[in-house]
Amino acid sequence: MKRAVFPGSFDPITLGHYDIIERGLGLFDEIIIAIGINADKKYMFSLEDRKSFIEEAFGKNHKIKVMTYSGLTIEFCKEQHAAFILRGLRNPADFEFEKAIAHTNRKLSEIETVFLLTSSGKSYISSSIVRDVIRNNGDYTSLVPDTVRI
Repeated sequence: MKRAVFPGSFDPITLGHYDIIERGLGLFDEIIIAIGINADKKYMFSLEDRKSFIEEAFGKNHKIKVMTYSGLTIEFCKEQHAAFILRGLRNPADFEFEKAIAHTNRKLSEIETVFLLTSSGKSYISSSIVRDVIRNNGDYTSLVPDTVRI
């Protein structure tokens, strides 16, 4: 079974994330959407809300699991018997950042990172932009799945 972990804070999940997950389903038998827990980070949405947004967005798709974790992503991958990490790339800055992490993960484990380019119509979307739109009472609904509503 080809199992991949798609890690992130998903605060909140965006249509960019959704795009990568949907396209990843054609590559992997199972994708674990792994919501990382960082006690030092201040989130806009609670862990429960973030998990609920994702679970509702993907319904009963048997190829997707939604889990939470803390610590190193590669350790979580090992616990879940996942040989791959799935990551999305929006721009060259993402690539440089993600490349360094992928090289480190590969040095520390046998886990491969697979990169997918975000579709061009969604490459400008980020969770931080969505949070800014929400904070300023803007219409964020075209940036997130329908399940993300406040």
